[in-house]
Parts: sequence; structure tokens; C-alpha cells
Amino acid sequence: MIRIENVSRSFGSVTAVRGLSLEVAKGEIFGLVGPDGAGKTTTLRMLCGLIDPDAGALEVAGVDVRKDPDALKDHIGYMAQRFGLYGDLTVEENLAFYGELFGVSRAERSRLSGELLEMTRMAQFRNRAAAKLSGGMKQKLALICTLLHRPEVLLLDEPTNGVDPLSRRDFWTILYQLAREGITILVSTAYLDEAERCHRVGLMHEGRLVRLDTPAALKNELRPYCFEVEAADLRAARGHLRGQAGVLGAETAGAALHVYLTGEGDAAALADSLQRAGLGPARLTPIEPGLEDIFIALVRREEAANARV
Repeated sequence: MIRIENVSRSFGSVTAVRGLSLEVAKGEIFGLVGPDGAGKTTTLRMLCGLIDPDAGALEVAGVDVRKDPDALKDHIGYMAQRFGLYGDLTVEENLAFYGELFGVSRAERSRLSGELLEMTRMAQFRNRAAAKLSGGMKQKLALICTLLHRPEVLLLDEPTNGVDPLSRRDFWTILYQLAREGITILVSTAYLDEAERCHRVGLMHEGRLVRLDTPAALKNELRPYCFEVEAADLRAARGHLRGQAGVLGAETAGAALHVYLTGEGDAAALADSLQRAGLGPARLTPIEPGLEDIFIALVRREEAANARV
């Protein structure tokens, strides 16, 4: 349903997206994951036909985005980062307005609005002004308006940014239901824990796709090489470990320290090294990596490879 082939886009001297290629299947929830400035929003805006790529091909729901962007509108729903609805209109009035924009008949709009309001638990707020909704409810309203014309593909740009945990959970419950109905979803996020909810993820860094796979497969790749460090002074331990052979990276993870090893790294030898440096008693314990660990380790691996070139 979505095909991106060797797409690049620059803004002046800044390259936002570099040779990006990926495909998303029907009914899949695909997460485009990375920090601010990784190129996620630029990618979604190109898929919507809002901006043109400098190079490459884009296809959504069988439509060539570059050649026929107008034909794309009936097939997609796009939800931008910022709340774009009318705050002085009620929930129901916003739905009526956007239904008219999409050309949805009054009868169909009434039926769909009712279904979507019930699905999102927003029915009791239908007469409340949009400006008086909570952040999570605003995002639900934006999603309902995006779904009014029953798009085949949903493009969601950081839809839960700044939303409370309970509303985030509700939002993802809705996305799973939509995916079961056959809607294809591409969602961008900077939340690594949220990315684990996706069927597959593409990890982006500085406009490049660092890795693409299922969350489980990505975790398996790093599982033998991720350790939690116990030491008297974790800050000093981090500085020491970063200079050791076989260490891909050593990063603070909350109140803990995680270290990522290459295939040549020896956890026992590193613990001894910390002891000899006066940073003991020290221990490295293998742990189950999260997607945050995966992302950091892959970025560090890419940086090391580039430094050798």
C-alpha cells in the first residue's frame, strides 16, 4: 500500500531525507521512529504530496504521488503534529465541517460519526467546544475527522506527542482496531516504547534508514550484546567503558548504565577492567534490550563504520 524507493529531500544545505526506501503492506501498522530532525515529518509530507522529493519514487494505494497528487486525496488520511481543527466549533460541528470538505453525504456522515464517536469513547463530548477538550481528546477528534471518508491509508505524524499515558493507550487500541479492518497505518514517533506496538519499525537517524524489521527481530539482534552495569560510580564507569575495545557504546538508561558490546566484547574482562581502574566492585549483567537500546547501538555502530571510512 505504501512504496518509497530511494527518496531524498533537501532544504537548502540541509538534507532531511537521504535515499530512503521501504514498503508497507495492507493492514500493517508501520512505525517510522527517530528523534527530532531524523526526517520523519518530511517523509510523511512527501507521501501526502504536500512537498516533492528531490529524487526517488513514491506510491500510495497504487497512486504515483509525484505524477498525480490530486488522485491521492481520496485514498489517504493525514494527521499532522499540531491540532488543526476549529477550537470554537463543537466536536459535532467539526465533524460536520470536515464531512462536507470530504464530500461525505449527510446520511453517511451521520452513520460514520456515530460509529467513530462510540469507538473512541467521544460520544459524550459531541457538544463540547474543541478548544475545551484535553490533549488526548483533541487527538481522538483529529483522528475521527481524518477517518470520515474511510481512507485506505492513514499517515499519522507523532499523533500522541504530549498526550497522557492513558490517552496514548486508548489511541493505540483504536489503531489496532483500524488495522484489523484493513486500514494501512504509517505512524511516526519519537517514543521508543510506543514503537514496540508496531508490526514493523524503521529506525531513522539524520535522514537515513538505519534498520527496518519487527521489534522482536531487532531485539534478538542485540540480545547477546546488551548488559547492565553495576559500579560504585556509574558516570566514571561510563567514561571508562567507552574507551575499551569491544564496546559499541555505554549510555545512561534512567538510574542505570547500559553497555552495548560488539561480537568481540568480553563482559567479564570489562568488569575486571573497571575493578583495576578503581571503579569496582563492578559487574555486567546481560539484559533484555529495549528498542531504545537497539536504536542507540545501531547509531553507534553506524558512527563507528563511518569513522573507519
